[in-house]
Amino acid sequence: MRTTDSDLFALTAVEPGRWTTHAGPDWKNPNGPLWGGYPIGLALTVVGTEPEAVGEPLSISLTYVAALADGEVEIRTRRLRQGGSIGVWEVDLRPAGAEGVSVQAIVTLARRPATPPFAFAKMPEAPEPENLPTPMSPGGARHFGAQAFERRTTETFPIQPQASSYSTAWVRPRLGPWDKPMLGMLTDNSPPRAFYALGHTVMTTTLSLTVYLHATAEEVAEAGRDWLLVEYEGRVGGGGASDERSSYWRRDGKLLATSEQLVWYRETPRVSPE
Repeated sequence: MRTTDSDLFALTAVEPGRWTTHAGPDWKNPNGPLWGGYPIGLALTVVGTEPEAVGEPLSISLTYVAALADGEVEIRTRRLRQGGSIGVWEVDLRPAGAEGVSVQAIVTLARRPATPPFAFAKMPEAPEPENLPTPMSPGGARHFGAQAFERRTTETFPIQPQASSYSTAWVRPRLGPWDKPMLGMLTDNSPPRAFYALGHTVMTTTLSLTVYLHATAEEVAEAGRDWLLVEYEGRVGGGGASDERSSYWRRDGKLLATSEQLVWYRETPRVSPE
């Protein structure tokens, strides 16, 4: 076995295509399983560590099959294709010793050629992050996404039902400078858009999430530890499923990534009075 060093993930290579890591309890969601951003960063990190990986992450699509618990995590990787510019990898995450997959990811890698750039999207206007209040952590504790990121926004919590699901937030990393795994983790770090329609009367679970990493690794790294502006919007919900799309902007207006997410939601069980 050999161990690789990572700012967030200490990976142990067991054999070709097999890795393990330890997910601490601080990465758990309040409802028990690991925060959904953790598998995103882990999958991007392990593919980038594969000796046969060529290029840098261009996209990742995840299906959250079952809850992934904290503790020892087993990672299985498989290269599906390698062309001249594009490579595709499959990543399965599961609790160590488990038969079934908890999270399944498809990662597309690419050699990024020099092509003429263009942009139709424009960064939205928002208050500067330095002018927004610093959020408080109850009891001083930081868990799951809060230990990785600091958020500043004009929103108030808890979320109340309203006419629009659109919101923006400035986010900066707590654990190190921006890179593609960290940027990927950020894509699962916002209040579910179902809250903006129904308030906190519902519980939500991510079913699938796709991240498009438009910027090169160098363009992401240029953000350093600075704030990124994130804009979020949900379009529709019904029959238990709702959507969310988001965009991730460097402070100078460079669009780094976009994402699409499908969420399963259900009403919170009512507790009968004693």
